[in-house]
Amino acid sequence: MPVVSAVMTTEILPGCEPFSATGSRDGVLVLHGFTGNPQSMRPVANVLANAGYSVELPRLPGHGTSVADMMTTTWADWSAAADAAFVDLSARCDRVAVVGLSMGGGLTAYLAERHPEIVGAVFINPLVKPPADELRDGLNQLLDAGVETIESIGSDIKKEGSVEASYDATPLACVKSLFEGIDEVYSNLSSITAPVLVLSSRDDHVVTSDNGDALVEKVAGSVERIWLEDSFHVATLDNDAPLVEAQTAAFVARVFGA
Repeated sequence: MPVVSAVMTTEILPGCEPFSATGSRDGVLVLHGFTGNPQSMRPVANVLANAGYSVELPRLPGHGTSVADMMTTTWADWSAAADAAFVDLSARCDRVAVVGLSMGGGLTAYLAERHPEIVGAVFINPLVKPPADELRDGLNQLLDAGVETIESIGSDIKKEGSVEASYDATPLACVKSLFEGIDEVYSNLSSITAPVLVLSSRDDHVVTSDNGDALVEKVAGSVERIWLEDSFHVATLDNDAPLVEAQTAAFVARVFGA
């Protein structure tokens, strides 16, 4: 009798697939946010690929499939996947820059802290600062009470008709793991020596702008900051998307010496 595997797979939601482009020996790793997926960063990845760079936009573990799938993952999985994608891209390229949105910004910092060879880092409304104690206490109370999810934090977009293909719920155990990972990231921000570009929305309902302040204050390398005046959190799909794309491409070109 044939052997039937008991391993189940979770299908990737339409439009949430990872993206890869082979270009020059200069590479850019692009990282999406928490409960999001590559869809939110695909426009930025496309611009960089069209500029001739080799680009990798991975789908982080547990993302772009189902909330139940995500609930089996932690910061250790997301950071390991980001690191593996960086190592793989570095093996094919002479130089690598990293671009991240939200948690992807936290992962960008995580990589820049561990890989000083990164030539530049772009942070789009990044999460790099631990939450207030009150928020953490409230999270622990909910978990202790058996609450597994709360309402979605996704698709915080000002532009009418623009939607992020994020989950419709936020898994709290994953949030707790994310905060624990960010604790370590924040404590090591001063070790980042690569040039940094920070893109910050004035009005962000998910991540407060003092996360960008932390990068400006703590990183050791040069920092440029640009304020986004007409977008909420997912600025890559919002009114300021053309500005985000243009500034990211220009920054990447500068750090690569183009």
